[in-house]
Amino acid sequence: MNVVDERDFSKPLIRRKALSASSTGALSTKVDFGQYGQFTFDEPSAHGGDDLGPSPLQGVLGALCACESVTFSRTAGEMGFAYSGMDFDAAYTIDIRGRQGMRGVVPHFQSIKLEIRVTTDETEDRLREVVEESEARCPVFNLVRDANVRTDVVWIRKAIS
Repeated sequence: MNVVDERDFSKPLIRRKALSASSTGALSTKVDFGQYGQFTFDEPSAHGGDDLGPSPLQGVLGALCACESVTFSRTAGEMGFAYSGMDFDAAYTIDIRGRQGMRGVVPHFQSIKLEIRVTTDETEDRLREVVEESEARCPVFNLVRDANVRTDVVWIRKAIS
């Protein structure tokens, strides 16, 4: 028998998540998240799509915001940091030559800019502590950064009114 505390980080704690996706050959892809429903990604009509949903890169940017939010919430809870919400503004740049097949030009984001407003009466120093730990833990943030995407993230302390 093997009994360990779930906080025992001496061995990997691997979880597997799965989804399925399908495409009819057009630029749209329907992703089935199982119990969470389906979602369609597409390209804008100006790029040959049918405007059925956000582009996959917009989806990644949205996932980045969501992952930052989830990670911040967990970290804030562990660190006793009180806040009442977060708001995100996010943008990216891409050099479309890479997507069009030009070798040597990366087909993913060139840069990402995030402004994250945290509504809190905690001090700026306390916010900085939670942000530092959150960014170290956030899977999507680290995925993007490890892909050498220029990231400009501004965390803004917004006082509770």
